[in-house]
Amino acid sequence: MSASTQDATRSYGRGARILSVGIATTGLVTFAYFSLASHALSAVDYKGISVLWSVMFLIISIIYRPVEQLLSRTISSRRARGFESGHPLRTAVAIQAAFAALFLVVALAGRERIQDDVFDGSAELYWVLVVGVVAYAASYFARGWLAGHSRFGLYGGLVLLESCSRCLFALAVVIGVLQGQGAVALGIAAAPLVSMMVLPWALRGRDPAPPADAASAGELGSSTRFAAAVLVIMAAEQALLNGPVLAADITSTNAALAGFVFNVLLITRAPLQLFQAIQTSLLPHLSGLAVTDGKEDFARALRVTVLAIWGFAAAVVIGLAVIGPWAMGVLFGGDFDYARGGLVLVGFGMGFHLTAGTLNQAALARDRAGLAASVWLGCAALFLLWLLTAPFDDQLLAVEIGYCVTTALIAGALWLIERSAPPGAPPAEAPRP
Repeated sequence: MSASTQDATRSYGRGARILSVGIATTGLVTFAYFSLASHALSAVDYKGISVLWSVMFLIISIIYRPVEQLLSRTISSRRARGFESGHPLRTAVAIQAAFAALFLVVALAGRERIQDDVFDGSAELYWVLVVGVVAYAASYFARGWLAGHSRFGLYGGLVLLESCSRCLFALAVVIGVLQGQGAVALGIAAAPLVSMMVLPWALRGRDPAPPADAASAGELGSSTRFAAAVLVIMAAEQALLNGPVLAADITSTNAALAGFVFNVLLITRAPLQLFQAIQTSLLPHLSGLAVTDGKEDFARALRVTVLAIWGFAAAVVIGLAVIGPWAMGVLFGGDFDYARGGLVLVGFGMGFHLTAGTLNQAALARDRAGLAASVWLGCAALFLLWLLTAPFDDQLLAVEIGYCVTTALIAGALWLIERSAPPGAPPAEAPRP
């Protein structure tokens, strides 16, 4: 292993550790926000905050993470080639602005329906959604820029500052400084704006203004195709996590079933949240190796990450097999019995899902985003079809079987894509952002 790849590997390891701590802490602070909100508000008002959160983060995960991934990949690829500054950003800015503008047009055009049908007539929640989604365009752009430059400490600081500032609004309502649902919700819109305070430190002495030349049509097209492919991947992943809840709500006569399905899938949601730290540091690391012919180091990074995932997944599966039904009853209450076998299936599905996420980063690093997107989209469509046609009276079992099989198919297909990569041949020039 050369000195440069050793440095890259050490940087990846440090970055993953720093981000894991930052995002884990962020998760705890976010939990505190909802805990404080639940004590400060009535059950009906708290439901509004939960719906606002779910809708907003569903939207921003789909429309903004593509540019975050685009910046992370292209900047890290250029840095691996020796370009430490002056990265062109115009194409990424144009794509992110287009996504934000499209959301704004749709949200304003559908204001009455969104306000009445989603937020039970609350204008405050509607405007927090609009302002928050638009503000997160800048936050996710900054995240991609920081990841591409391996500024993982500042990346962790950004997301931690975001969650802490949001939590302060709920705390202010609890102690009586502010009042009502609107004040708690305001923290969700203010958080991405406050988090931008880290940028002066990030920009100090870094990345001077990019060259004035406009991006060529080819560069714009390549970057747009990459962002569109990642958007498809993000949408398909959300279908895996939220499709079962919606399907249960639509097809079941049991009004509470959707809640039980949501509870079971939390087994996957929590690890996926923490895994974002690994994904964020893995993509720029693999992108740099892909353009410097670091084939062995590329494979080693994947192998180590997948082994760590399955070590964790094995512990989760064993825990679910031993105390899963009891733990679910204690954590979520109610009189619903969670079947041990179904919980174990979801535990295995979580392992396959995290593995698919790792192999997906490899496909993005090798400029195979289109192939990866076709895998995610096809498997997500099959999963939703299965949920609507499964020959089971037990719909929760259908979700558990379908999720495990679907994530295994995605992981297997992405593994085949990685195996088919040309040996020793770096990919074409990464698209300029």
